[in-house]
Amino acid sequence: MSLDRRDILGLLGASALGLPGLNASAQTGGLKISHQFPGGTLTEGDFRDRLCRRFATECEKRSGGALKSTVYPGSSLMKTNAQFSAMRKGALDLSLVPLSYAGGEVAETNIGLMPALVPSYDVGARWKTAEVGKLLTKTLDDKGIVVVSWVWQAGGVASRTRALLTPDDAKGLKVRGGSREMDMMLKTAGASVITLPSNEIYAAMQTGAMDAAMTSSTSFISFKLEEIAKFLTSGRQRTYWFMLEPLMMSKEIFSKLPKAQQDIIMAVGGELETFAMEAAKADDKAAADLYAKAGAKVVDMDEPTLKKWQAIARDTAWKDFGEKNESCAALLKAAQKLL
Repeated sequence: MSLDRRDILGLLGASALGLPGLNASAQTGGLKISHQFPGGTLTEGDFRDRLCRRFATECEKRSGGALKSTVYPGSSLMKTNAQFSAMRKGALDLSLVPLSYAGGEVAETNIGLMPALVPSYDVGARWKTAEVGKLLTKTLDDKGIVVVSWVWQAGGVASRTRALLTPDDAKGLKVRGGSREMDMMLKTAGASVITLPSNEIYAAMQTGAMDAAMTSSTSFISFKLEEIAKFLTSGRQRTYWFMLEPLMMSKEIFSKLPKAQQDIIMAVGGELETFAMEAAKADDKAAADLYAKAGAKVVDMDEPTLKKWQAIARDTAWKDFGEKNESCAALLKAAQKLL
């Protein structure tokens, strides 16, 4: 790339103002934000896409145009499971991705979809400033990842043949749990587990390769599973399925930005957490309403049923996670303090 006199003067001016100048963001035409979910607009569509677009818009505004970003929805920039590793290497700037997808690479991240460990939005919201959140933030920082926005989502089960509500209901079903730990609980309950990203659920259920899928309420809407599911176990009241799906940034890229821009990124990310919680709760209700309208039977989980699943999770997923290493054990112990 050759620079003319105007380019050089512009870069010198940016440097004088504490703007990106020749940093990685400027060299690549702005920050790239990747996610696997359907694309939309600032005001319409999957709220995770809207969160990324709001983040990009607000950061650019507050930085006077210095922090420009482009959002790449639908895994259009790179494959879903490549995003976490790419951020660690500095090959991707930001991504909103289920944390547990990195479980094979960083064992501690499996706590982001640990069955029944987060039973409500209130408990999830407390993680960020509690001991468990501080430990997880430190772990990710050590692995080259900065948590920008803490996003929790409730979820449930969409199924074709029968409602999957109690542990007894799982027997003989082919189910997508979404994490190794969720799969362990399902196997103990008698299910056969299927492993695949959420954006591949529709095809698998449509062909009969899968009977039921656990995912977030938002994904139940975005991926139009009401077209093929006959039953929905809703997450609108209580659920053992809560996913940590944060907006994260490459530490390598983040550290190259001026302090003022780092502060903007973290401030905007923190402010968007309220939007995320309200949108996730709204989607819990919207998913239940949508499936009922489509003719599916919608069921809600009561406290005794939740306790049955929790008992299975404690003896399987929780135990397995805590025995992986000292870091996992510390995370699990800290998380249990919030129950």
